[in-house]
Amino acid sequence: MSDLPMQWLTIIGIGEDGPDGLGDAAKAAIAGAATVFGGARHLELAASLLTGEGHVWLSPFERSVDEIVARRGQPVVVLASGDPFFFGVGATLSRRIDPSEMRVMPAPSSFSLAASRLGWPLQDVACVSLHGRPLDLIRPHLQPGCRVLALTSDSDGPSALAALLTENGFGQSRLTVLEALGGPQERVTHHVAEAFGSDVFHSLNVCGVEIVAGEGARILPLAPGLDDSLFEHDGQITKREVRALTLSALSPRRGELLWDIGGGSGSIAIEWMLRDPAMRAIAIEQSPERAARIRRNATAFGVPGLTVVEGVAPSALASLAAPDAIFIGGGGSEDGVFEAAIAGVKPGGRLVANAVTLEMEAVLLSAHARLGGGLIRIDIARAGPVGQMTGWKPAMPVTQWTWRKPS
Repeated sequence: MSDLPMQWLTIIGIGEDGPDGLGDAAKAAIAGAATVFGGARHLELAASLLTGEGHVWLSPFERSVDEIVARRGQPVVVLASGDPFFFGVGATLSRRIDPSEMRVMPAPSSFSLAASRLGWPLQDVACVSLHGRPLDLIRPHLQPGCRVLALTSDSDGPSALAALLTENGFGQSRLTVLEALGGPQERVTHHVAEAFGSDVFHSLNVCGVEIVAGEGARILPLAPGLDDSLFEHDGQITKREVRALTLSALSPRRGELLWDIGGGSGSIAIEWMLRDPAMRAIAIEQSPERAARIRRNATAFGVPGLTVVEGVAPSALASLAAPDAIFIGGGGSEDGVFEAAIAGVKPGGRLVANAVTLEMEAVLLSAHARLGGGLIRIDIARAGPVGQMTGWKPAMPVTQWTWRKPS
Protein backbone atom coordinates (compact mmCIF):
# COMPACT_ATOMS: atom_id res chain seq x y z
CA MET A 1 0.00 0.00 0.00
CA SER A 2 1.31 3.48 -0.86
CA ASP A 3 2.32 5.64 2.06
CA LEU A 4 1.59 8.80 0.05
CA PRO A 5 -1.33 10.99 1.23
CA MET A 6 -4.53 10.71 -0.77
CA GLN A 7 -4.68 13.30 -3.53
CA TRP A 8 -7.99 14.73 -2.41
CA LEU A 9 -7.55 18.15 -4.02
CA THR A 10 -7.59 18.53 -7.80
CA ILE A 11 -6.65 21.90 -9.29
CA ILE A 12 -7.81 22.24 -12.86
CA GLY A 13 -6.88 24.97 -15.31
CA ILE A 14 -9.83 25.94 -17.47
CA GLY A 15 -9.78 28.22 -20.49
CA GLU A 16 -12.38 30.37 -22.17
CA ASP A 17 -13.38 27.36 -24.28
CA GLY A 18 -14.78 25.68 -21.14
CA PRO A 19 -15.29 21.88 -21.15
CA ASP A 20 -14.21 21.66 -24.81
CA GLY A 21 -10.65 22.36 -23.76
CA LEU A 22 -10.59 19.83 -20.91
CA GLY A 23 -9.38 16.26 -21.03
CA ASP A 24 -11.44 13.29 -19.85
CA ALA A 25 -9.62 13.10 -16.51
CA ALA A 26 -10.36 16.73 -15.74
CA LYS A 27 -14.01 16.35 -16.69
CA ALA A 28 -14.35 13.25 -14.50
CA ALA A 29 -12.72 15.02 -11.54
CA ILE A 30 -15.16 17.91 -11.78
CA ALA A 31 -18.16 15.59 -12.11
CA GLY A 32 -17.02 13.44 -9.16
CA ALA A 33 -16.18 16.27 -6.75
CA ALA A 34 -18.39 16.92 -3.76
CA THR A 35 -17.30 20.55 -3.81
CA VAL A 36 -15.95 22.76 -6.58
CA PHE A 37 -14.36 26.14 -5.85
CA GLY A 38 -13.62 28.84 -8.39
CA GLY A 39 -14.46 32.27 -9.66
CA ALA A 40 -18.00 32.94 -10.87
CA ARG A 41 -16.73 32.80 -14.45
CA HIS A 42 -14.99 29.45 -13.89
CA LEU A 43 -18.10 27.87 -12.36
CA GLU A 44 -20.21 29.17 -15.23
CA LEU A 45 -17.81 27.70 -17.79
CA ALA A 46 -17.92 24.29 -16.08
CA ALA A 47 -21.63 24.36 -15.18
CA SER A 48 -22.53 21.44 -17.46
CA LEU A 49 -20.11 19.15 -15.58
CA LEU A 50 -20.98 20.08 -11.98
CA THR A 51 -22.80 17.56 -9.78
CA GLY A 52 -21.51 18.76 -6.41
CA GLU A 53 -21.73 22.13 -4.66
CA GLY A 54 -20.21 25.14 -6.42
CA HIS A 55 -18.52 27.73 -4.21
CA VAL A 56 -17.55 31.16 -5.55
CA TRP A 57 -14.35 32.63 -4.10
CA LEU A 58 -14.97 34.59 -0.93
CA SER A 59 -13.45 37.92 0.02
CA PRO A 60 -10.92 37.98 1.50
CA PHE A 61 -9.63 34.99 -0.46
CA GLU A 62 -8.10 33.39 2.63
CA ARG A 63 -11.62 32.52 3.83
CA SER A 64 -12.03 30.19 0.84
CA VAL A 65 -8.62 28.65 1.50
CA ASP A 66 -9.77 27.90 5.06
CA GLU A 67 -12.89 26.18 3.68
CA ILE A 68 -10.82 24.07 1.29
CA VAL A 69 -8.42 23.01 4.05
CA ALA A 70 -11.38 22.12 6.28
CA ARG A 71 -12.49 19.57 3.62
CA ARG A 72 -9.15 17.70 3.64
CA GLY A 73 -9.74 14.06 2.66
CA GLN A 74 -12.90 14.77 0.66
CA PRO A 75 -12.83 15.08 -3.15
CA VAL A 76 -12.48 18.81 -3.81
CA VAL A 77 -11.85 20.54 -7.13
CA VAL A 78 -10.49 24.05 -7.59
CA LEU A 79 -10.97 25.69 -10.98
CA ALA A 80 -8.35 28.20 -12.06
CA SER A 81 -7.51 30.26 -15.11
CA GLY A 82 -4.96 28.57 -17.37
CA ASP A 83 -1.87 27.41 -15.50
CA PRO A 84 -2.65 27.48 -11.75
CA PHE A 85 1.05 27.75 -10.86
CA PHE A 86 1.89 30.71 -13.10
CA PHE A 87 0.66 33.79 -11.24
CA GLY A 88 -2.28 31.62 -10.18
CA VAL A 89 -4.17 30.15 -7.24
CA GLY A 90 -1.90 27.11 -7.05
CA ALA A 91 0.88 29.11 -5.43
CA THR A 92 -1.47 30.29 -2.68
CA LEU A 93 -2.90 26.85 -1.99
CA SER A 94 0.53 25.19 -1.86
CA ARG A 95 1.41 27.36 1.14
CA ARG A 96 -1.29 25.55 3.13
CA ILE A 97 -1.59 22.16 1.41
CA ASP A 98 1.26 19.78 0.67
CA PRO A 99 1.74 19.21 -3.09
CA SER A 100 1.58 15.44 -2.47
CA GLU A 101 -2.12 15.90 -1.63
CA MET A 102 -2.85 17.59 -4.96
CA ARG A 103 -3.43 16.64 -8.56
CA VAL A 104 -2.82 19.55 -10.89
CA MET A 105 -4.12 19.67 -14.47
CA PRO A 106 -2.91 22.91 -16.03
CA ALA A 107 -4.20 24.50 -19.20
CA PRO A 108 -2.17 26.91 -21.36
CA SER A 109 -1.61 30.15 -19.46
CA SER A 110 -2.77 33.46 -20.91
CA PHE A 111 0.92 34.26 -21.43
CA SER A 112 1.39 31.09 -23.49
CA LEU A 113 -1.70 31.82 -25.56
CA ALA A 114 -0.62 35.43 -26.13
CA ALA A 115 2.91 34.40 -27.16
CA SER A 116 1.49 31.88 -29.62
CA ARG A 117 -0.77 34.49 -31.20
CA LEU A 118 2.09 36.97 -31.54
CA GLY A 119 4.74 34.45 -32.55
CA TRP A 120 7.01 35.50 -29.68
CA PRO A 121 9.37 32.91 -28.13
CA LEU A 122 8.12 32.90 -24.54
CA GLN A 123 11.60 32.38 -23.07
CA ASP A 124 12.65 35.73 -24.55
CA VAL A 125 9.68 37.68 -23.18
CA ALA A 126 9.24 39.42 -19.82
CA CYS A 127 5.97 38.15 -18.31
CA VAL A 128 4.41 40.50 -15.75
CA SER A 129 1.15 40.07 -13.86
CA LEU A 130 -0.52 43.41 -13.17
CA HIS A 131 -3.75 41.67 -12.16
CA GLY A 132 -4.68 43.22 -8.81
CA ARG A 133 -1.16 44.60 -8.57
CA PRO A 134 0.37 48.06 -9.19
CA LEU A 135 0.86 49.03 -12.82
CA ASP A 136 4.28 50.41 -11.81
CA LEU A 137 5.69 46.87 -11.66
CA ILE A 138 6.26 47.09 -15.40
CA ARG A 139 8.74 50.00 -15.09
CA PRO A 140 11.94 47.93 -14.67
CA HIS A 141 11.06 46.10 -17.91
CA LEU A 142 10.90 49.28 -20.00
CA GLN A 143 14.13 48.56 -21.88
CA PRO A 144 14.59 49.45 -25.58
CA GLY A 145 13.75 46.48 -27.79
CA CYS A 146 12.28 44.46 -24.93
CA ARG A 147 9.08 42.48 -25.42
CA VAL A 148 6.69 42.37 -22.46
CA LEU A 149 3.49 40.41 -21.88
CA ALA A 150 1.41 42.08 -19.18
CA LEU A 151 -1.73 40.56 -17.69
CA THR A 152 -3.97 43.45 -16.64
CA SER A 153 -6.71 43.71 -14.03
CA ASP A 154 -9.67 44.88 -16.08
CA SER A 155 -10.98 46.57 -19.21
CA ASP A 156 -9.22 49.82 -18.28
CA GLY A 157 -5.81 48.14 -17.99
CA PRO A 158 -4.66 48.60 -21.62
CA SER A 159 -5.36 52.35 -21.69
CA ALA A 160 -3.71 52.84 -18.29
CA LEU A 161 -0.65 50.96 -19.54
CA ALA A 162 -0.52 53.05 -22.72
CA ALA A 163 -0.67 56.22 -20.62
CA LEU A 164 2.20 55.06 -18.39
CA LEU A 165 4.33 54.24 -21.44
CA THR A 166 3.63 57.63 -23.01
CA GLU A 167 4.29 59.61 -19.83
CA ASN A 168 7.70 57.95 -19.43
CA GLY A 169 8.95 58.51 -22.96
CA PHE A 170 7.92 55.21 -24.54
CA GLY A 171 4.98 56.56 -26.53
CA GLN A 172 6.12 54.96 -29.81
CA SER A 173 5.92 51.50 -28.26
CA ARG A 174 3.71 49.03 -30.10
CA LEU A 175 0.94 47.62 -27.95
CA THR A 176 -1.18 44.59 -28.87
CA VAL A 177 -4.28 43.90 -26.79
CA LEU A 178 -5.32 40.23 -26.73
CA GLU A 179 -8.78 39.71 -25.25
CA ALA A 180 -10.59 36.60 -23.98
CA LEU A 181 -7.96 34.32 -25.46
CA GLY A 182 -9.11 30.83 -26.44
CA GLY A 183 -12.81 31.61 -26.34
CA PRO A 184 -15.52 32.72 -28.75
CA GLN A 185 -15.00 36.40 -27.82
CA GLU A 186 -11.28 36.38 -28.61
CA ARG A 187 -10.06 39.58 -30.25
CA VAL A 188 -6.57 40.89 -31.09
CA THR A 189 -5.99 44.60 -31.86
CA HIS A 190 -2.82 46.59 -32.51
CA HIS A 191 -2.03 50.08 -31.26
CA VAL A 192 0.71 52.66 -30.69
CA ALA A 193 0.87 53.76 -27.05
CA GLU A 194 0.79 57.53 -27.60
CA ALA A 195 -2.10 57.23 -30.09
CA PHE A 196 -4.11 54.78 -28.02
CA GLY A 197 -7.80 55.22 -28.68
CA SER A 198 -10.90 54.84 -26.55
CA ASP A 199 -11.75 51.24 -27.44
CA VAL A 200 -13.79 49.19 -25.00
CA PHE A 201 -11.90 46.03 -24.06
CA HIS A 202 -12.88 42.71 -22.51
CA SER A 203 -12.00 42.55 -18.83
CA LEU A 204 -9.82 39.48 -19.52
CA ASN A 205 -6.91 40.79 -21.50
CA VAL A 206 -3.16 40.51 -21.96
CA CYS A 207 -1.09 43.32 -23.45
CA GLY A 208 1.89 42.52 -25.64
CA VAL A 209 4.28 45.46 -25.66
CA GLU A 210 7.27 46.02 -27.93
CA ILE A 211 9.25 48.73 -26.16
CA VAL A 212 10.40 51.69 -28.23
CA ALA A 213 12.28 54.39 -26.29
CA GLY A 214 11.99 57.99 -27.35
CA GLU A 215 14.46 60.77 -26.57
CA GLY A 216 14.54 61.37 -22.83
CA ALA A 217 12.75 58.10 -21.99
CA ARG A 218 13.12 57.01 -18.37
CA ILE A 219 15.27 53.92 -18.89
CA LEU A 220 16.56 52.20 -15.76
CA PRO A 221 20.07 50.83 -16.48
CA LEU A 222 20.64 47.26 -15.35
CA ALA A 223 23.93 47.99 -13.57
CA PRO A 224 24.00 49.09 -9.91
CA GLY A 225 24.81 52.72 -9.24
CA LEU A 226 21.94 54.47 -11.04
CA ASP A 227 22.36 58.14 -11.86
CA ASP A 228 21.48 60.41 -8.95
CA SER A 229 19.24 62.49 -11.21
CA LEU A 230 16.81 59.57 -11.54
CA PHE A 231 15.98 59.91 -7.85
CA GLU A 232 13.93 62.61 -6.18
CA HIS A 233 16.08 63.77 -3.25
CA ASP A 234 17.02 66.72 -1.05
CA GLY A 235 20.72 65.96 -0.99
CA GLN A 236 20.31 63.05 1.44
CA ILE A 237 21.28 60.33 -1.01
CA THR A 238 24.10 57.81 -1.18
CA LYS A 239 25.87 59.08 -4.28
CA ARG A 240 26.05 56.97 -7.39
CA GLU A 241 29.63 55.66 -7.13
CA VAL A 242 29.43 55.00 -3.40
CA ARG A 243 26.03 53.36 -3.88
CA ALA A 244 27.46 50.92 -6.43
CA LEU A 245 30.22 49.93 -4.00
CA THR A 246 27.70 49.67 -1.15
CA LEU A 247 25.39 47.35 -3.14
CA SER A 248 28.41 45.21 -3.95
CA ALA A 249 29.31 45.03 -0.27
CA LEU A 250 25.73 44.13 0.71
CA SER A 251 25.94 41.16 -1.71
CA PRO A 252 22.21 40.76 -2.48
CA ARG A 253 20.91 37.22 -2.88
CA ARG A 254 17.55 36.29 -4.31
CA GLY A 255 14.61 36.65 -1.91
CA GLU A 256 16.55 38.35 0.87
CA LEU A 257 15.30 41.15 3.15
CA LEU A 258 17.21 44.39 3.71
CA TRP A 259 16.86 47.01 6.42
CA ASP A 260 17.89 50.44 5.10
CA ILE A 261 18.33 52.45 8.30
CA GLY A 262 18.21 56.19 7.66
CA GLY A 263 16.60 55.74 4.27
CA GLY A 264 16.98 59.34 3.00
CA SER A 265 15.86 59.03 -0.62
CA GLY A 266 15.55 55.24 -0.46
CA SER A 267 18.21 54.77 -3.14
CA ILE A 268 19.94 51.78 -1.49
CA ALA A 269 16.70 49.93 -0.74
CA ILE A 270 15.36 50.64 -4.23
CA GLU A 271 18.48 49.39 -6.00
CA TRP A 272 18.50 46.33 -3.72
CA MET A 273 14.94 45.51 -4.84
CA LEU A 274 15.76 46.10 -8.50
CA ARG A 275 18.29 43.28 -8.44
CA ASP A 276 15.49 40.66 -8.56
CA PRO A 277 11.66 40.68 -8.25
CA ALA A 278 11.97 38.44 -5.17
CA MET A 279 14.03 40.99 -3.21
CA ARG A 280 12.43 42.69 -0.19
CA ALA A 281 13.42 45.82 1.70
CA ILE A 282 12.32 48.02 4.59
CA ALA A 283 13.43 51.66 4.65
CA ILE A 284 13.42 53.24 8.11
CA GLU A 285 13.21 57.03 8.01
CA GLN A 286 12.31 59.45 10.81
CA SER A 287 11.39 62.43 8.58
CA PRO A 288 7.79 62.24 7.27
CA GLU A 289 8.79 64.36 4.26
CA ARG A 290 11.64 62.03 3.33
CA ALA A 291 9.50 58.96 4.00
CA ALA A 292 6.94 60.28 1.50
CA ARG A 293 9.77 60.91 -0.96
CA ILE A 294 10.99 57.32 -0.59
CA ARG A 295 7.50 56.06 -1.43
CA ARG A 296 7.37 58.23 -4.57
CA ASN A 297 10.80 57.02 -5.64
CA ALA A 298 9.78 53.40 -5.08
CA THR A 299 6.78 53.90 -7.35
CA ALA A 300 8.86 55.66 -10.02
CA PHE A 301 11.38 52.80 -10.07
CA GLY A 302 8.74 50.08 -10.26
CA VAL A 303 9.29 48.63 -6.77
CA PRO A 304 6.07 49.68 -5.00
CA GLY A 305 6.50 46.76 -2.58
CA LEU A 306 9.24 48.66 -0.70
CA THR A 307 8.06 49.02 2.91
CA VAL A 308 8.64 52.43 4.48
CA VAL A 309 8.63 52.71 8.27
CA GLU A 310 8.39 56.22 9.70
CA GLY A 311 10.19 56.25 13.02
CA VAL A 312 13.40 56.70 14.92
CA ALA A 313 15.89 53.85 15.25
CA PRO A 314 16.44 51.84 17.34
CA SER A 315 12.83 51.83 18.63
CA ALA A 316 11.45 51.64 15.07
CA LEU A 317 13.33 48.39 14.50
CA ALA A 318 11.79 46.45 17.38
CA SER A 319 8.86 44.80 15.57
CA LEU A 320 10.43 44.31 12.12
CA ALA A 321 11.14 40.93 10.55
CA ALA A 322 14.78 39.89 10.97
CA PRO A 323 16.81 40.95 7.91
CA ASP A 324 19.43 39.12 5.88
CA ALA A 325 21.36 42.36 5.44
CA ILE A 326 21.40 45.84 6.96
CA PHE A 327 22.65 49.12 5.57
CA ILE A 328 23.22 52.04 7.92
CA GLY A 329 23.41 55.25 5.97
CA GLY A 330 22.19 57.77 8.53
CA GLY A 331 21.78 58.00 12.27
CA GLY A 332 24.24 55.22 12.98
CA SER A 333 26.02 57.25 15.66
CA GLU A 334 22.82 57.73 17.67
CA ASP A 335 22.52 55.82 20.93
CA GLY A 336 21.60 52.17 20.50
CA VAL A 337 21.27 52.14 16.69
CA PHE A 338 24.44 50.24 15.95
CA GLU A 339 23.87 47.74 18.74
CA ALA A 340 20.28 47.11 17.57
CA ALA A 341 21.48 46.49 14.02
CA ILE A 342 24.13 44.01 15.15
CA ALA A 343 21.58 42.19 17.29
CA GLY A 344 18.86 42.30 14.63
CA VAL A 345 20.64 40.91 11.57
CA LYS A 346 20.25 37.16 11.06
CA PRO A 347 23.17 34.83 11.85
CA GLY A 348 25.28 34.73 8.70
CA GLY A 349 23.80 38.06 7.58
CA ARG A 350 25.70 41.13 6.44
CA LEU A 351 25.93 44.62 7.86
CA VAL A 352 27.33 47.53 5.84
CA ALA A 353 27.68 51.01 7.33
CA ASN A 354 28.93 54.21 5.69
CA ALA A 355 30.38 57.16 7.58
CA VAL A 356 31.00 60.72 6.40
CA THR A 357 31.15 62.31 9.87
CA LEU A 358 33.93 61.88 12.41
CA GLU A 359 31.40 60.71 14.98
CA MET A 360 30.14 57.87 12.77
CA GLU A 361 33.65 57.02 11.69
CA ALA A 362 34.61 56.61 15.35
CA VAL A 363 31.72 54.14 15.73
CA LEU A 364 32.95 52.13 12.75
CA LEU A 365 36.58 52.11 13.93
CA SER A 366 35.43 50.85 17.31
CA ALA A 367 33.25 48.15 15.70
CA HIS A 368 36.14 47.05 13.53
CA ALA A 369 38.43 46.78 16.57
CA ARG A 370 35.84 44.71 18.49
CA LEU A 371 34.25 42.58 15.75
CA GLY A 372 36.61 42.57 12.81
CA GLY A 373 35.14 42.76 9.34
CA GLY A 374 36.35 44.88 6.45
CA LEU A 375 37.15 48.59 6.49
CA ILE A 376 37.73 50.69 3.37
CA ARG A 377 38.01 54.37 2.54
CA ILE A 378 36.19 55.67 -0.54
CA ASP A 379 37.54 58.88 -2.06
CA ILE A 380 35.79 60.22 -5.14
CA ALA A 381 36.76 63.31 -7.10
CA ARG A 382 34.78 64.79 -9.95
CA ALA A 383 36.05 67.07 -12.68
CA GLY A 384 34.66 70.60 -12.52
CA PRO A 385 35.41 74.14 -13.59
CA VAL A 386 38.29 75.97 -11.93
CA GLY A 387 38.17 79.46 -13.35
CA GLN A 388 38.59 79.07 -17.10
CA MET A 389 40.03 75.58 -16.71
CA THR A 390 39.02 72.21 -15.26
CA GLY A 391 40.19 70.56 -12.06
CA TRP A 392 39.33 67.80 -9.63
CA LYS A 393 36.80 68.56 -6.91
CA PRO A 394 36.94 65.94 -4.17
CA ALA A 395 33.71 64.74 -2.57
CA MET A 396 33.57 64.05 1.16
CA PRO A 397 35.43 60.79 1.82
CA VAL A 398 33.34 57.83 2.98
CA THR A 399 34.51 55.22 5.47
CA GLN A 400 32.75 51.89 4.90
CA TRP A 401 32.64 48.99 7.34
CA THR A 402 31.45 45.55 6.19
CA TRP A 403 30.77 42.73 8.62
CA ARG A 404 29.21 39.27 8.47
CA LYS A 405 27.51 38.00 11.62
CA PRO A 406 28.77 34.57 12.76
CA SER A 407 26.34 31.76 12.01
